[in-house]
Amino acid sequence: MTRGSLRVYLGAAPGVGKTVAMLDEGRRRADRGTDVVVGIVETHGRPTTASRLEGLEVVPRRRIEYRGAVLEELDLDRVLERRPEVVLVDELAHTNTPGSRNTKRWEDISVLLDAGIHVISTVNVQHLESLNDVVHSITGVVQRETVPDAFVRGADQIELVDMSPEALRRRMAHGNIYPPDRIDAALSNYFRPGNLGALRELALLWVADRVEAGLEQYRSAHGIDDRWETRERIVVAVTAHRTSGGLIRRAARMAARARGELIGVHVRSTDGLRDGSDTDDLVRHQELVAELGGTYHEIAGDDVPEALVSFASARKATQLVLGSSGRSRWTTLWRGSVISRTITAARGIDVHVIADPGETRTRSRLGPGRRNPLPRRRVALGWAILAVGLPLVTVAATAQRNERTLATELLVYLGLVVAAAAVGGVFPALAGAVAASLLANYFLVEPRHTFTINEGENALALLVFVAIAATVSFFVTVAARRAHEALQARTEAEALARSASALVDATDPLATILEQLRHSFGLPGIALFRTDGPQWQRLGGAGLEPGTPTDGATVRLGESDQLRLSVAGIALDPDVELILHRHADQITLALARRERQAEAARLAALEQIDELRTAMLHAVSHDLRTPLTSIKTAVTSLLARDVAWSAAQTEEFLATVDEQTDRLTALVENLLDMSRLEAGVLTVRIEPVAIDDVVGSAIGTIDPASTTIEVTLPDEGIDVLADAALLERALANVLANAVRYAGPRAVVHVEATTTAASVTIAIIDHGPGIPDTQRTLVVRPFQRLGDRGVATGAGVGLGLAIADGFVRAMGGTFSLLDTPGGGLTVEIVLPRPPAPVRAEQEEHAA
Repeated sequence: MTRGSLRVYLGAAPGVGKTVAMLDEGRRRADRGTDVVVGIVETHGRPTTASRLEGLEVVPRRRIEYRGAVLEELDLDRVLERRPEVVLVDELAHTNTPGSRNTKRWEDISVLLDAGIHVISTVNVQHLESLNDVVHSITGVVQRETVPDAFVRGADQIELVDMSPEALRRRMAHGNIYPPDRIDAALSNYFRPGNLGALRELALLWVADRVEAGLEQYRSAHGIDDRWETRERIVVAVTAHRTSGGLIRRAARMAARARGELIGVHVRSTDGLRDGSDTDDLVRHQELVAELGGTYHEIAGDDVPEALVSFASARKATQLVLGSSGRSRWTTLWRGSVISRTITAARGIDVHVIADPGETRTRSRLGPGRRNPLPRRRVALGWAILAVGLPLVTVAATAQRNERTLATELLVYLGLVVAAAAVGGVFPALAGAVAASLLANYFLVEPRHTFTINEGENALALLVFVAIAATVSFFVTVAARRAHEALQARTEAEALARSASALVDATDPLATILEQLRHSFGLPGIALFRTDGPQWQRLGGAGLEPGTPTDGATVRLGESDQLRLSVAGIALDPDVELILHRHADQITLALARRERQAEAARLAALEQIDELRTAMLHAVSHDLRTPLTSIKTAVTSLLARDVAWSAAQTEEFLATVDEQTDRLTALVENLLDMSRLEAGVLTVRIEPVAIDDVVGSAIGTIDPASTTIEVTLPDEGIDVLADAALLERALANVLANAVRYAGPRAVVHVEATTTAASVTIAIIDHGPGIPDTQRTLVVRPFQRLGDRGVATGAGVGLGLAIADGFVRAMGGTFSLLDTPGGGLTVEIVLPRPPAPVRAEQEEHAA
């Protein structure tokens, strides 16, 4: 059986017209004689969408009862039995009601496709699994309904339904997306212009990536190797040379003009080593690439032109930017021109060579300007090996000159020279090779005790000995040098990596970085000092910290003289001092982060105080003034001497005073509770509490009016660990909120379920619910749903905030969930007493 095809209409946000586009496509196919049915379409009460259903066959939905409500879902079995050519299935990421054949609607669609039925569906970009966290960071809303990207990417056709943020907000304002009571809240939150612009960009980029993947697949399938310049990609060669910064900026300007992608690449040798003196410059250039909006890569290769061209070809680059070489003509003739070889190899890639008027030539890594990296102790030991070994070998060879050949003696000398090279480096080895050749010539070659050589074979043997000794000592020295560099690079990399990790993860990265430096290099103690004048201030330390900078070896950090690292008890090795210098940026960032954290904490506290003050003033100005006005009016009327009130009227006035006084009392209690929560002075007494007692007390404190409250608790008595008074107040606030929004003649359900470790109390209503975009707001003080009251007694927006604060103070969790079929479910999860305590209580009750 041939698998059906899937067509998906992708949108950036609700209301862009995905469902309308899907229905229009269905109508076009039906008009052409295709057998098209509507599996399920959500019109959300929009007349434009509903009108598109006319003339299309609609498969009846499956009705499922869940928690007292009847919900409608796609009837998968009925669609399979009907077997149309094309079925329209809306909202690809929808989660099916428990009891459905599959958990997710996209799984239903997969079954239809396997049955050979073509499917047309819709999805918003926020429901794509890979973009879920990105959308959360943009909108502040966690999307619980997601669909795997692989399923959507596997669609045969993906069509983007696009609309500008301004046009979408106009549709919203005209009431074409949400009902009037949700428009203001939506425009102020999820549908802000910035949010819509970011979501639109996400959708465009996602579709562009999918199109590019399809294009690459097409090129591969048809064997097309030519480069199609669908998008400019500019690769710039990054080095540690000082001119590389200007080169990167020039390439960034080229990328900006072409609206292309900037890619920086650095080619390092295959041995993985880097000249330590270049590390800081290369890191700065890497950061510069990132600042200019590009990406940075490092590749390994001994042939730089080949590595550059291979990387550029793999990234489908259209332009390659190089800096002019600072090599001399002799060096170019000897080693070849990197630029010329790159231009020759770069078929189909434009190569730009950028000259720098002020460029200077750099020395080779192994040139004479580079100091010997080997410790002085090793160099001295190499000289000692020669000073002791050469005389001993010479004496032994002279004593046994008739028993061994000259070649044998020269091999012994060569072994001694190689040992000196391995320990002390090239200079002791070269000196040893010359000294050994002279000693062998003087004591072992005829005529003895002269520097004259009679036989050409002996002369050749001495020359070959010197050449081999020099060559071997050179390569042994290079190996020793690189081993030292590798060890130094590894130590430095580990220290820098730990410092970078500390900047991300540690609460106080400065203390973590100093402790890691102390451990990495075996320092007895380290401290950081800063001065703004004559006095030094200690900012942090680790181990046996110096009291002042002068108590240890001092390293100045940065260009200024205000920051200094002091190491106690030892003299610093030059390599360690260099690495400490390289940590200056991390230490500076750690200091800046500490100062920003302190400033942010101070500003957050001020902002919170200001928010609370503003909200309280707003509450006092309106919600407290309203009951006071009612009480004042009723009392003034009763005290009026010129009016004779009947008994019924007097009773009505007194009832108003009583009702408004209760309302005032509740408001003041809520304000006091919230002030205790905000100040952190809430007293919590945790002990086993019976659920049925607390739920009954909470219901008794509210007036359900015409709303019915149904309670479903386990048959056996269930205890939770909580503060009875706080739990009662939390439940009362949630119940009052549910009754208020459920409306007259509605039913509010209170259900309790248990596990071995916890109890979940669910308060379920079928009212208007709370949109995802506002759930983080309604548990904050003084926030009402959509900034509107449902009734005169709507309160100051503290009920859910206090309930959330009380539950969390008792160690529980407070969650706002959708009620299937519409409405809000509030779940409170609290721990149960330990098993021994429960057993003792049950035994006592028995």
